[in-house]
Amino acid sequence: MTRYAFVHEWLTPYATGGSELVVKEILQDIDADLYALIDFESTNPDSYLFGREIGTSFLQNFPRAKYGLQNYLPLMPIAVEQLNLENYDVILSSSHAVAKGVITRPQQLHICYCHTPMRYAWDLTFDYLNNSGLGKGIKGIVARYLLHRLRQWDVISANQVDYFIANSRWTAQRIWRCYRRKAEVIYPPVNIERFPFVEKKEDFYVTVSRLVPYKKVSLIVQAFNELGKNLVVIGGGTELEELRAIAQPNVQILGRQPDNVVEKYLSQAKAYVYAGCEDFGIVLVEAQACGTPVIAFGQGGARETVRDIRSDPSGTGILFLEQSTKSLVEAVKQFEQAQEKISAAACRTQAQRFAANTFRQSYVEFVNNCQAKAG
Repeated sequence: MTRYAFVHEWLTPYATGGSELVVKEILQDIDADLYALIDFESTNPDSYLFGREIGTSFLQNFPRAKYGLQNYLPLMPIAVEQLNLENYDVILSSSHAVAKGVITRPQQLHICYCHTPMRYAWDLTFDYLNNSGLGKGIKGIVARYLLHRLRQWDVISANQVDYFIANSRWTAQRIWRCYRRKAEVIYPPVNIERFPFVEKKEDFYVTVSRLVPYKKVSLIVQAFNELGKNLVVIGGGTELEELRAIAQPNVQILGRQPDNVVEKYLSQAKAYVYAGCEDFGIVLVEAQACGTPVIAFGQGGARETVRDIRSDPSGTGILFLEQSTKSLVEAVKQFEQAQEKISAAACRTQAQRFAANTFRQSYVEFVNNCQAKAG
């Protein structure tokens, strides 16, 4: 009987994004022992992992680990290498940082579902340095050296993966750029049925996001300050108070909200607005599941999940080409001129392409094929 181990970076009540949904869906079809750098879900009564035995690293007992491991970034490669998986036949990893770096034996098969090459080490290096206050002086030199070594480790650890799966074509391109490895594209699961389909919309726009710099929520707020149109911002993060300070009366900053509130605003909004560059962007699909069009920056996964009404009769939104207030303002104006052409039904149909059962079928088939090749 094949023995499976499944490795994810961290499992906490504060990590509830697309990568965590991937873990949940895979575990429905594959009987695997679960490992993570830290685990605070097996003791969470509201979690589907409550009571489950989960292997962890030495980071589990570090101060404030429950709220994230960013402060322990230099230790994460060492921590993941300490997970002992020698008794398993197949290693499955779900990686957006270091999970793919587990040490494997030659006879073991390692399949990595990669959400993104490690952003701290690659795309967001300078954002990380600036926002952490580590960009200058002696601390800056040390931080840059550690990130340099982290990039080296990241490339070396990619060689321990037998097969890569990417969550979008955009991510597959980044995997090739960083690691020179090809990746199969299997779009992540979206729980379509969770989101209510509402055809008649109200007169406001919405964005749901972590309020951190690279998500570009401040750009959205500035654009709607200029437009004077109603905008609702949902999410928590380091920029929360800054956004509240700059928002005009037409912009409501609600902060973090429970799922039922998020679903209500997503389903009733005239359009969902997003200005960041995501590898996939699950919320863009969730909005469309509600029948809600999307106005998004036209890079990253948005190009694969949103169909631009200006070039597609079955369009589900508008893609703008620059991360600037001017470009977003123009996109909103074009959306208002074209919104009658966008049907809620077309948005829902587009979202159904990313249904959870489609993901699970594709993933299990891929794993089985890899095992067959390995003999």
